[in-house]
Amino acid sequence: MPFSSLGLSDPLLRAIADAGYSIPSPIQAQAIPAVLEGNDVLAAAQTGTGKTAGFTLPILHRLSQKTYSKNRPIRALILTPTRELAAQIGESVNKYGTHLHPRLRSEVVFGGVKINPQISRLKGGVDILVATPGRLLDLINQHVVKLNYVETLILDEADRMLDMGFIRDIRKIIGFLPKKRQNLLFSATFSADIRKLTTGLLVNPIKIEVAARNTAAELVDQVAYLVDKTDKSKLLCHLIKEHNWQQVLVFTTTKHGANRLTEKLNKVNINAAAIHGNKSQSARTKALAGFKANNLRVLVATDVAARGIDINLLPHVINFELPRVPEDYVHRIGRTGRAGEEGEAISLVSHDEYKTLRLVEKLIGKEIKREQIPGFETSKIAPPIPPKQPRQPRRNKNTNQQKKANSSPRRKKY
Repeated sequence: MPFSSLGLSDPLLRAIADAGYSIPSPIQAQAIPAVLEGNDVLAAAQTGTGKTAGFTLPILHRLSQKTYSKNRPIRALILTPTRELAAQIGESVNKYGTHLHPRLRSEVVFGGVKINPQISRLKGGVDILVATPGRLLDLINQHVVKLNYVETLILDEADRMLDMGFIRDIRKIIGFLPKKRQNLLFSATFSADIRKLTTGLLVNPIKIEVAARNTAAELVDQVAYLVDKTDKSKLLCHLIKEHNWQQVLVFTTTKHGANRLTEKLNKVNINAAAIHGNKSQSARTKALAGFKANNLRVLVATDVAARGIDINLLPHVINFELPRVPEDYVHRIGRTGRAGEEGEAISLVSHDEYKTLRLVEKLIGKEIKREQIPGFETSKIAPPIPPKQPRQPRRNKNTNQQKKANSSPRRKKY
């Protein structure tokens, strides 16, 4: 099925062709017609499956059918959890809308940077606003942004927004929107919290679930290298140099851990930079741009900062530490193996993380192969997942009582 069969306008099809795409991904093939028809949509798909184009393309099509020349009100609001993801969506909106005439105006707003330049850019009006919840509420409270003309609300990476505690902000923002509108909710998983959020938000939604719940990318080769915690950084340096890896995304669980690892890599002449919540937005943007351009060999990231990293043909993702939340493992390795390409996800697992490894394996429904690298062996080997024991038949209650009665001592008669 080509993109031309989905009902998109010629300018959008031209932009899709310019981007090098001809066949829609499964999520795009299902979501685009549903959004074009004006339905509410609840969609779940793994990262790297094309969710962003799945909602930006039909929204651009719908908005382009009616444009405002002056004082453009915000007609599409896209909420995202992180700055990086907001910037990525903004790039997609501009890329796919490049041939529309007249052009739709869009803007991206997020925290961590000065608010006044964003206020200035919003004064002329925008058709599409991409925002993180906190900064959007700041702009609403300063009477810079009005949402009473919003036709479509999109919640992207909704599961992550809930994990990050944005539920109150989201509900406040929804209170500023018109009651009659289209609602699109995109998430990596259909968790219980997501289903609860949809109650009262989505009206008879079209439900789309491309991948099985919480499954890891099929095209990603997963392996766990068992190693002592004190040898992790040395093993990482060894792997990068031994295999001459040129583009590696490394995950740590803490900001300080990301900084320490980055320093160690740079000391052995491996060009690395870290991105996390304590880094300024300019530093995060610079590091990500350098990584995408292959000017930076290693990008060390925390889970929150990594949302929105979309790099074509990223070959290697390294879990320097396993995530505290098993679901984050799926999000991490989803940075590679994107758009039908193969990828490699390596976890450096120390003895204290064996329990977490088991939880991850339980979540994804498969055992991750365990290996050791010569020179970095550990004596504390993680045992394989024990086979499921056959269920024992329940004992008959009456039989148990009878046995108990038979085994009790008899009373002597006097």
